[in-house]
Amino acid sequence: MPVPDPRGDTGRWANASARLRTASLPEQPPRRRRRNWFYRCCRCCSGQADDADWGPAPGEVPGARRTAPVIREGMLVVSGIDMLGGRSSTNRYAHHTDEYEYDNLIVRRGQPFDVRLQFQQDYDPEEHRVCLEFLIGPSPQTSKGTHILVPLGTRLSDRSWGAELVDWEKNTMLLRVTSSPTAIIGKYQFSVKTRSKAGEYPAPFDPRYETYVLFNPWCPEDPVYMPQTGTLGEYVLNETGRIYYGTESQIGERTWNYGQFDQGVLDACLYMLDRRGMPHASRGDPIMVSRVVSAMVNSLDDNGVLVGNWTGDYSRGTNPSAWVGSRDILLKYHQTGYPVMYGQCWVFAGVVTTVLRCLGIATRTVTNYNSAHDTDVSLTMDIYFDENMKPLEHLNADSVWNFHVWNDCWMTRPDLPSGFDGWQVVDATPQESSSGIFCCGPCSVEAIKNGLVYMKYDASFCFAEVNSDKVYWQRQADGSFKIVYVEEKAIGHLISTKAVGSHKRDDITTLYKHPEGSEEERKAVETAAKHGTKAHIYKNKEWREDISMSVDAQDAYTGQDITLRVHLKNKSGMPRDVSLNLFVAVMYYTGVTSSAFKKEQRQVQIPANGTQTVPMLITYAEYKPHLVDQGAMKLSISGKVTETGQVLAKEHTFRLRTPDLTLTLMGPAIVGQETQVQIVFKNPLPVTLTGAVFHMEGSGLSTPNTMTVGDIGPHQTVKMRQTFTPLRPGRRQLVASMDSPQLSQVHGVLTMDVAPAPARAPGNSPAPARASPVLSRDSPGRQPTNRGSPANSRASPARGSPARQPDPRGSPNARGSPNARGSPVVARRDRTGRPV
Repeated sequence: MPVPDPRGDTGRWANASARLRTASLPEQPPRRRRRNWFYRCCRCCSGQADDADWGPAPGEVPGARRTAPVIREGMLVVSGIDMLGGRSSTNRYAHHTDEYEYDNLIVRRGQPFDVRLQFQQDYDPEEHRVCLEFLIGPSPQTSKGTHILVPLGTRLSDRSWGAELVDWEKNTMLLRVTSSPTAIIGKYQFSVKTRSKAGEYPAPFDPRYETYVLFNPWCPEDPVYMPQTGTLGEYVLNETGRIYYGTESQIGERTWNYGQFDQGVLDACLYMLDRRGMPHASRGDPIMVSRVVSAMVNSLDDNGVLVGNWTGDYSRGTNPSAWVGSRDILLKYHQTGYPVMYGQCWVFAGVVTTVLRCLGIATRTVTNYNSAHDTDVSLTMDIYFDENMKPLEHLNADSVWNFHVWNDCWMTRPDLPSGFDGWQVVDATPQESSSGIFCCGPCSVEAIKNGLVYMKYDASFCFAEVNSDKVYWQRQADGSFKIVYVEEKAIGHLISTKAVGSHKRDDITTLYKHPEGSEEERKAVETAAKHGTKAHIYKNKEWREDISMSVDAQDAYTGQDITLRVHLKNKSGMPRDVSLNLFVAVMYYTGVTSSAFKKEQRQVQIPANGTQTVPMLITYAEYKPHLVDQGAMKLSISGKVTETGQVLAKEHTFRLRTPDLTLTLMGPAIVGQETQVQIVFKNPLPVTLTGAVFHMEGSGLSTPNTMTVGDIGPHQTVKMRQTFTPLRPGRRQLVASMDSPQLSQVHGVLTMDVAPAPARAPGNSPAPARASPVLSRDSPGRQPTNRGSPANSRASPARGSPARQPDPRGSPNARGSPNARGSPVVARRDRTGRPV
């Protein structure tokens, strides 16, 4: 008769034995006892409790025990529980959770941890039985895995919970507990039950013993296991990162404070799952958890974390460019219960990275340049022109974002055919709905690469973002539209993420798509298009090319003039005459443009097999009244070759650069001691910046959220000092930004090494007081004084810190002992080599 799967009813095991198991003795079958009428009335008092059933007594509500029960003589009474959960404990260190700013025990599932129990009398393994009890959720049930009973000495399989006795001395015992590698993640209540001849003693539940269980990417049996464990220092443990923005030809980068270990962030992440109403029984599945996170980070449908805003009016909240990290956003959402205003794609992605890393899923932030937004499931970017090749903006619903930021997270996909494990796209920016909800993913990167757009979740939308073709349609005399050109290499360039262990940008485009123009890449595009609404466009290609066109823009800072150059190349042996229309408009990074503020028409003659360059100058006075967020503009070019009728069309985006903030540490950085940072900023514009506000944030640092400076005059330099207090030792980063209605996207970062707090006599550590910022202003043109930074700081504008170095713990087997630092308990091993 097959043995039933014990996970179907966790904790109610038929062969539960409280005796220490030894390799030499065969396991005895359970003894059946006749239950008398007294047992049915009160099994605690009958003295004949069945070891096979540790479930709640009739009428008992799991988790409701808050006071000590009636104690009878002879009961094994629990007098003390030590979860060994302090930040410096071997449990926390072995589970890579020692950085969380919590005093509770935080463990990763599928990996053993130690618990110490103390009783009012000596423990006798022949007479006493012990069972650990874990509860999660509002209505714990053993059948749903939310009420877990772990009798001492039992573990039916490697995928179930278990507890074994490591050592005991008189009235104290040390237990080693192993959770299931598929256990529900979240905050558990914990208690202990004991049995003796005098009856059952159920210890009350105490908030001090609440335990957090997280995903475990170091555990081979966990679906989030990442074989390249050396990269987990970056993708799980690194608290800061780089987010890339700008345009393909003008890549910008900024440091983002993920802060996943800061006080309150873990609770805020779990609150998101509660707010969504996600059943606790589903919270062990990383596929469902990541999908819920992608829905909850935006506020649509469910009053999630962030309100998206691309209007340019942020008067009711915070400019998305002003955020420097996720911590303040998540804490504010948790404290108020209301969505935080405002976010755009990089803010959504930064928060998702924080949440998934905090919960234990390897995650990275990814930027795609020239990212398509397909609105009609055609899997093409369709651009419409009239008979004279002027854009028909009212028909151009599809858009190409200068850049778009989403996330990759690592997990297996048992819901898909084999071959689609690994990196999965999750996108929290609300663009299109998925199954009626504004979320996206998880979607296999391997499916995207090969055009398998029928794979769940949202593969068609993700494919269009990175590998659709840009199709140009011209209106004909009868009102119909004809394809005049297909640009095959316009979408999905320089897909970027922060490199592991360095500040460098890692180009991961080859993970998302085959080389542009290769046979594999064209096959993927045409495979995907068959499932779109315009599959016919690849059947007949009537356009021909002998004139090619490219564009470049000279780098310029906000406030400077811009020079553009259009390069035309004639591949034929005959001269060609070309008529060009050039339109320049400011644009949001999402590809949405305003009406053109500069238009020019040019007639150009190109010699046979020759080239011709057409320059275009845009002055500050021309673009200043129209400038919007990100300082981006788009040059739209259309034209026609007189001799052949070839239609020319191209769109080129470019942006204005912004200055950096310079941060300098003004004293040593020591845990618990106040120090100061100096921030220097020079206004690059010939106009006054009004209502300037500085934002600061740093993992392991106590900093003010915002500092209001007020107006900053034309070309004026501002210096200010701000006090902050380091909370954790090690390499830390302080990230700052400046925002005003006239100028945004101004950032800076300071990397410092924080020393541990010196030993102090008890009661000799006064609480540091928060100092107000000290502000000074220099006259226009005067350079800021360079005081230099102390030896323990590294100040550089817009520079992030390297990833946390490979952990000296290496990549321990998920079944390894938690005594990685050297526990005072000498672990014994059974015949399998596992600690006992």
